[in-house]
Amino acid sequence: MRVEYAELSLIGDREDNQDRVAIAANDDAALLIVIDGMGGHADGSRAADAALQSLLDSYQKTPLPMFDPLGFLHLSLSRAHDDVARLGYGQNIDARPRATIAVCLVQDGAAYWAHVGDSRVYHIRRGKLEQRTRDHSHVELLLREGKIKEEEVANHPMRNFVECCLGGDPAIPEMTIGRRQVLESGDVLLLCSDGIWANLRDDDIAGFFKDDSQPLRAWLEALGRRAVQASAPFSDNATAAVLRWLG
Repeated sequence: MRVEYAELSLIGDREDNQDRVAIAANDDAALLIVIDGMGGHADGSRAADAALQSLLDSYQKTPLPMFDPLGFLHLSLSRAHDDVARLGYGQNIDARPRATIAVCLVQDGAAYWAHVGDSRVYHIRRGKLEQRTRDHSHVELLLREGKIKEEEVANHPMRNFVECCLGGDPAIPEMTIGRRQVLESGDVLLLCSDGIWANLRDDDIAGFFKDDSQPLRAWLEALGRRAVQASAPFSDNATAAVLRWLG
């Protein structure tokens, strides 16, 4: 398996960074993880740390390449939710640690991804958006129902309200698990927190990865800087993991 990958996490205009990112890769598979410890809730960093460790533990204990990638995503996200929810036992429900997450597994020439909340996965082909995940958020629901337009999302008063997340309520949250996506040489997979996409258009994000003549990290760093600038002086933590499939 030939891949190029990079990760990035910028603090933005916040006092601390509650995002977490990791890429675990070998000759058989690669796992990309981006987690956003939710602002406004106690110990968002603890939630992100717990979820990340849980996902990495599940991955390290699973033989590669995986026999059931979609089953792995469902079970590992459920375990991560349990681990984050456990942090909040005994606390008022509004103060319990929470996090959103995006995960992508690449193996055998295909990608499998899942997410909870508004951390996203982008599939980019030749600098154009092939597809992206749809947020578990109130504004995404309004958008799908035709009650608001795309240009209204960035300034909507409920733009930061997510419908589900890891942690908080002990019940397993809604999660979206995508189908197997066959990759073509040069395809890019981008996972990111809302600090990356909040004030950038999908096509603009995809356009950062149209040129493969420079290292992938250079384009990711350029995207991160642009995301922070677009949201200044109130930019959130901006975190991303990116992988280019080479064959």
